[in-house]
Amino acid sequence: MTEIIDHGPDPFVANIEEATVANDNYRTTLWTGKNLQVTLMAVQPGHDIGLEVHNETDQFLRIEEGTATVYLGDSKENLKSWEANNDDAVIVPAGIWHNLVNSGNTPLKVYSIYAPPHHPHGTVHATKEQADADENE
Repeated sequence: MTEIIDHGPDPFVANIEEATVANDNYRTTLWTGKNLQVTLMAVQPGHDIGLEVHNETDQFLRIEEGTATVYLGDSKENLKSWEANNDDAVIVPAGIWHNLVNSGNTPLKVYSIYAPPHHPHGTVHATKEQADADENE
């Protein structure tokens, strides 16, 4: 895969594993529609997605490469943790606090499906710092 762009809302077929592994940006939207969004993420070793909650958004995450410590809970103070690796999925219902921390030595390659969409069509954040700055505007 050469260039990863947001193909939504048009119909689209791709090898999601290849696209996820090819993505080197912290976050790249692969497809954004009216009711659903697919993003690709590359989280550097020791970094995380940041503890967050989406009250109106269910989320599915799949790890294609790497190792993560996953935190999920009904509040910031009440989180359980799991270790997750290649081919593991993480389901985050709306209203659940969550974080993924790259606990390995290589980039954590993840794709995420949000319903409804969470990021503007065509979003690309090369780094977590860019993502944080964009979300705080």
